[in-house]
Amino acid sequence: MFSTYTQLKYRTGSRSSDRFSYLQKLVTEFQDLMQDSKNEEAKEQILANLGNFAYDPINYDHFLSLCIIDLFLDCLDEPNSKLVQFAIGGLCNCCIDPRIAQVIEENEGLPLILGCLSSACEETVLSTITTLFYLLPNLQNPEGTFIRRLEILREKRKKK
Repeated sequence: MFSTYTQLKYRTGSRSSDRFSYLQKLVTEFQDLMQDSKNEEAKEQILANLGNFAYDPINYDHFLSLCIIDLFLDCLDEPNSKLVQFAIGGLCNCCIDPRIAQVIEENEGLPLILGCLSSACEETVLSTITTLFYLLPNLQNPEGTFIRRLEILREKRKKK
């Protein structure tokens, strides 16, 4: 799992450019489907596939150049809970990379991620906690927003 970039490149070989093309096609297809709100299952499938590609560090450059991190962040406030689950799962898979953590912070993704803590979906909450665990060492000033959000969640749970 933990490899150097050189080892990953060697293991991947010449297929790397094919990955970029494939990821680009997935992103284009997903964006086209976002115009059509009727095909939720296809959106979920594509987002799940993108999230699975986030496991492999060899794809991080592709993710950054194709703005896949932004796509994941945009899906965090979707009404479809499966899209939220797959989006936070994708972020969880790749946010350990400092460049990706920086993109998340620069695009004000932390409040969106923190919002996933109140999801009714257990997988979403678990991925959110793990994402925060990975992100916190890379964030510039996480304490205020993070602590404030946890206090709000605690108060909401007390009222129940």
